[in-house]
Amino acid sequence: MYLGVTSPASVELFPQPTVSLPSSQLVLLLYNPRDAVSDGFIAASQSRGAAVRMHISDVCAVLVQACQLVPLDQEHLVSKVCQLIHHLLNRYQVMVDEQNLNFLLSYCISALRQCSSWTHVEILQALAALVYNNGPKCQKYLPDLLGTAGLLLQFSDPAQPDVELRRAAVRSMANLCLSVPGQPYLDESYRSVCFQTFLSVLQSSKTTDVDDITFCMLLQSALKGVQSLLNGGKMKLMQIDQIGALLAVLKKCMFHGLPGLSIEVPTALYPAPLPQYDKRSPVKQEQSEPATSKQTGSRRKKCKGKQKKGEFGEEGREDSRDAGDESVLGADMQKLHLGDVQGSPCPDPRPRVSDVCAGRDPPSCQPCKRFSSSESEYSDTEGGIQGKVRSYQANVRQGALACFLSTIKSIEKRVLYGYWSAFVPDAPGIGSPQSVSLMTIALKDPSPKTRACALQALSAFLEGSKQFLSVAEDANDHKRAFTPFSVTIASSIRELHRCLLLALVAESSSQTLTQIVKCLANLVSNAPYSRLKPGLLTRVWNQIKPYISHKDVNVRVSSLTLLGAIISVQAPLPEVQLLLQQPSSSGLSGSGSATPGREQWRKAVPWAGERESPQGSPAGCAPPEPCWLLRLCVSLIVLPREDSCSDSDTAFPALGSVYEPCPLRLEALQVLALLVKGYFPMAQSYFLGLGEVACRCMEEMDPSIQLHGAKLLEELGTGVLQQHKPDSPTAPEQRVPVSLVVTFWTMMLNGPLPGTLQNSPHATLQTSACDALSSILPEAFSLLQGDQQILCVTLLLGLNHSENPLVKAAAARALGVYILFPCLRQDVMFVADTANAILNSLHDKSPNVRAKAAWSLGNLTDTLIINMETMGQSFQEELSDLLLLKLLRSATEASKDRDKVKSNAVRALGNVLHFLQPCHVANPRFREAIEESLQALIATVGSEATMKVRWNACYALGNVFKNPALPLGEAPWATQAFSALSSVVKSCKNFKVRIKSAMALSIPSRRECYGSTEQFCQIWSALVVALQRSEDTEDFLEFKYSSSLRSQLCQALLHLLQLARSTDLPLIGSSLREHGQAIRPYVLQYLSSPGQESEAGAHTDLAERERGLQGAIEHLSAIERELQGKARVRVSLYLEDGAHASPGGSSGSPGAQTGISV
Repeated sequence: MYLGVTSPASVELFPQPTVSLPSSQLVLLLYNPRDAVSDGFIAASQSRGAAVRMHISDVCAVLVQACQLVPLDQEHLVSKVCQLIHHLLNRYQVMVDEQNLNFLLSYCISALRQCSSWTHVEILQALAALVYNNGPKCQKYLPDLLGTAGLLLQFSDPAQPDVELRRAAVRSMANLCLSVPGQPYLDESYRSVCFQTFLSVLQSSKTTDVDDITFCMLLQSALKGVQSLLNGGKMKLMQIDQIGALLAVLKKCMFHGLPGLSIEVPTALYPAPLPQYDKRSPVKQEQSEPATSKQTGSRRKKCKGKQKKGEFGEEGREDSRDAGDESVLGADMQKLHLGDVQGSPCPDPRPRVSDVCAGRDPPSCQPCKRFSSSESEYSDTEGGIQGKVRSYQANVRQGALACFLSTIKSIEKRVLYGYWSAFVPDAPGIGSPQSVSLMTIALKDPSPKTRACALQALSAFLEGSKQFLSVAEDANDHKRAFTPFSVTIASSIRELHRCLLLALVAESSSQTLTQIVKCLANLVSNAPYSRLKPGLLTRVWNQIKPYISHKDVNVRVSSLTLLGAIISVQAPLPEVQLLLQQPSSSGLSGSGSATPGREQWRKAVPWAGERESPQGSPAGCAPPEPCWLLRLCVSLIVLPREDSCSDSDTAFPALGSVYEPCPLRLEALQVLALLVKGYFPMAQSYFLGLGEVACRCMEEMDPSIQLHGAKLLEELGTGVLQQHKPDSPTAPEQRVPVSLVVTFWTMMLNGPLPGTLQNSPHATLQTSACDALSSILPEAFSLLQGDQQILCVTLLLGLNHSENPLVKAAAARALGVYILFPCLRQDVMFVADTANAILNSLHDKSPNVRAKAAWSLGNLTDTLIINMETMGQSFQEELSDLLLLKLLRSATEASKDRDKVKSNAVRALGNVLHFLQPCHVANPRFREAIEESLQALIATVGSEATMKVRWNACYALGNVFKNPALPLGEAPWATQAFSALSSVVKSCKNFKVRIKSAMALSIPSRRECYGSTEQFCQIWSALVVALQRSEDTEDFLEFKYSSSLRSQLCQALLHLLQLARSTDLPLIGSSLREHGQAIRPYVLQYLSSPGQESEAGAHTDLAERERGLQGAIEHLSAIERELQGKARVRVSLYLEDGAHASPGGSSGSPGAQTGISV
C-alpha cells in the first residue's frame, strides 16, 4: 500500500527498503520549532537535496531511534518526540509492532512521571496514538495507567484544573477501551474504573474558564470510551443505579448545545410510567423577535451554490443555520393538534401540517425545505467561531446518540422499557410543557446527521417493543379518576405517530427522510392497532403514498417497506382493508410522477385491466376497484423504468437500465407477497396474473428476483390452501375454484418452476421453489395430468438426495406434505419410496434436515393409520414388513436426538406401534424393536424434555393403547407406562401435557388392559389428585387450560368407573370418602356446564356426558346387585347424587351428600 501526501512538502512512505535517517537529521528535525512532521522533514531533506523516502516499517524504527536520542531531562525535545509520535501514527495509520510498542509506551510512561506538567498534554497525545487498537498488547502497562494510583486516573480526575490535560487523559483511556477482534479485552476491574471515569466526565458541568470547543472535545472522548466499553467489551448493564446514571448523562448530552433549548436532567433516571421533570433553563434567542418574525414572513430558499468543504465537512454546512429556523419549526409544532390549522390554498408544494394530522393526502411528495436567514448580526469572524462551536456541539449530540444506541443493545428489553417515558414523547398535559425526547431532536436539531442519529436510536428503541406496547388500549373512552397505564402507553403511541409524520413533512435530507420512514415502519410493526382507535394507520398510509415517487431510491424502498409493515401488522385489519380499496389516484396526482398510477401495466400484463373470468372472481370477494397497492407493486416489478422517476442514487444500477432499481423491485415483490398473505381475498381476483408475475421473476437472470418470485408463488399457493381448509371461514362459493388452481399450477409446471428446482448453483432459490411446490392444493394435484404429477414427485425425490442441507430439508418437508395427499397416500409404491427417502434424511448430519425429516416421518405414519382405517387389511398386507421394521428402529433412534427431532419421532413411534398387527407382535424380529420403542416412549414422558416433546409422547402412548394386538394388561412395560402417565397427570407444570396424559389414561377400552386392581386404583387415585390440583400452577398462562383439564379428568374418572370390577370398588370408595367432597364441585361443573371444545379439539356436549354418567351408574349398580349386599361401599350413590344435582335432576338426598353409603 502506498501512503503519501499530495503536498510537495511532505513525507512519502514507500514499501521499498530505504536507509533510515541519521542521528544528526533526527536531532535537527526535533529542534525545528515548526511542524515536526512537514517542516522538520523538509529541513532534513533540504540538507540532503532530496525528498525523504521512508519504508512503512521504518516509521517505528525512526520513532524508537528518536526516543533513544532524547533523554527525559530534555523536556523540550521530549515534547517534540511526542508530537512526532502523535502526528506520524495518526496521519499515516501505522501499526506499531509489539516490541517497539513496549519501548515507546515505557518511554511515555516514564516521561509522564519525570517531566514537568507543561509537557504532559503532548505525552498523553502520543500515548493515545500508541494504544489505539493496541489495547490487548498493553496489558502489562495497565496497572501503571489504570491501577489504584494510575497515571490516567490522576490526570482525568474531576479536580484536575487543566481541562486540556484531562481531555488528553480521557482520550487515552477511551483508546485503551477499543476492542480488537479475536484478542482478549480489559479485565472487569479496569472496565469498571474506566466506566466510572467516563461517567464522571459526562456528569461534569462546563466552568466559565473553559471554552466551548475544549469542553465538547472532552465530552466526545468520554462518549467514545463508553461506546467502546458497551460494544467491544460486550458490557451488560445490570445495576439500576448504573443504568439510570448513564441514561441521565446521555440524555443531557443529546441536547448539548441544541439551539433554543437547554435542559437540566436529573443525575439519574429511574424506571417510571411518567416522564421525570426536566428543568428547562431560559435560552437567549440569537435573533431578536422582530427579526424572527420578519424572516418568517418572507422566507426564501437557501442558496444551492457550492460551499467550501472546511475542516468539519458537511456538519460545518449543516450547523451554520441560525435560530430563525427553529422559530419556523416551533410555529409548526404548535399546530400539531387536530383542527388547529385551517387549510388554505397555497403554492407551497409541501404537505400542510393540518393534512398530516388529519390524515389527508398531501398535494405533493416534495418534502418541506428548511430555510435560513440571509441576515446575521455577527461579523464573519464571529460567525465562523459560532459555526465551529455549533459543529462541535452537534458532534457531541451525535456521539451521545450513538452511545445511546449501544446502550439499548446492552440492556434487557424488560429493563429498558422502564425508561420509555424518558425518551419517547407523550401528549403534553394541561398547562404543562411536553417533555423532551428523541423526537425533540428529530424535529428541532439543525443538523441532518444528528436528526438521523436520533431517529436511528428511536427505531432501535422501538424494535422488539411489541410485548410492551401490547398493553396499550384506548379504543374505549375511559372516564375514571385516574389514567390507566394502558391509556398512557396508547397516548404515547399516538404522539409518536404525530411527531414522526410532522418530521416527514419537515425533512429535506434524503438520508434523514429514509430514517424517518424506517422508524415509522418499526413503530407500525410493534403497535397494537386492534386495541387502538382507528385512524392512525390511515394518516401514515396517506402521508407515505407520495414518497413512493421520491427522487431518491432509498426513500422509495423504505416507503414500500412501511407499506409492507402496514399490511402485515395484525392482518387482516378492517382499517387496512378500507385503505387497500381506496382509488389508485388518491394522494398521487400531484406527485410529479405517474409511477403508482401508470396505465401501461394494463398493456404489459393483460390481466391487469379487468378482473379474471367470473370463475376466478367470486361474488363479494373483490373490491369495487382493483387494489391500487397491487397495481403499484406489479408495475414496479414488470414495467420498464420511466425517465421521470430517475433515481438520484446511482448505487443501484437497474438491469440494462430497463427496469426499476433492483432494491425497489425486491421490496415491491415482498410487499406483494405480504399483501397476498394478509389480504388474499383482495388478491385472488388476479390469481392467474400474479402467477404470471411470479413466472416472469423466476425467468430472470438475477437470483434475488428469482428467489422473491418463488416466495410470491408460495404465498399464492398457501392462500389457496388456507381458503380450502375444512375450518376456513371463507364460504365455498367465494373460494378460488379448483379448476382455476389447476390452470395456475399447470402454468407453473410448464413454466420456469422445474428449471428453478434444478438450479443447483443457488441453493436458497431451490429451497424456496421446494416450499412453493409443497403449497399446491391436494384437490388440484389430483386433477393435474399424470406426467405433471410424476414430474413433481420425481423432482422432490431427487432433491431429497441433494448435498445442500437447505435443499434437502425443504425436499424432505415437501415429501411430508405430499404423503398426505389422498391420491398419493393410497399408492403403496409411493409410500414406500417416500419412506425410504425420509429415512435417508433422518440420518443426515444436519440437525435441520433431521428435524424436517422427523416431521415428514410423523406425517407418513399418520398416513399408515388413515389407510389402515379406510383401506383395511389390503394395505397392511401390501406394506413390506422390512420397511415397517426400519421405520420402527429409525423412529426409536430419532427419539434420542435433540428435541426438534424427538417431538415428531415419538409421534411416529406411537403411530407405528398402533399400526402393528398380531403377526408383527409375534414375530421375533419385531419383539426387541417393539420393547426398545416402548421404553423410549416411557422415558420421554417422564423426561425433562420440552413440553411439546412430552405432549407428543403422551399422545403416542395413547395411540399405543389403541392397538388390541399389544399385550397391554400383562406386559411389564404397561405398568411403567401407566406409572409415567400417572406421575405426569399429577405434577407436570404444563396443563396441556396433563390433559394429553389424562386422555391417554382413558383410552383402553377393556378392564383387563389396566392390569391388577392395585394398578387400576393407583390410576384412579392419580386422576383424583390431579383433579384437586387442577388450579395449582405458578404460570398464570396455564389457567386458561384448567377448565379443559378438569373436563378431561372427569371424563377419565367416569371411564374408569364404567370398567371397574367388584374388587376395585373398596379402594375407589375409600378414595371418595377422603376426597369426595373436594372434587364434588368439579364433577358437578363437568356434568352441568354446556358443551365445550376440549384441548384436543373434540367437542363434548351435555347429553354425551350425561350418557357417560348413566352408563357408569348402571355398571356400578349391576356389580352391587351381583354382590347382593356384600359390598360395604356403594360408589353408585356418589354418581347418583351428581346426576340429581345436575340440570334436570332433583336435589340430592340428605343421606347422599357425602356420596358414600355404608
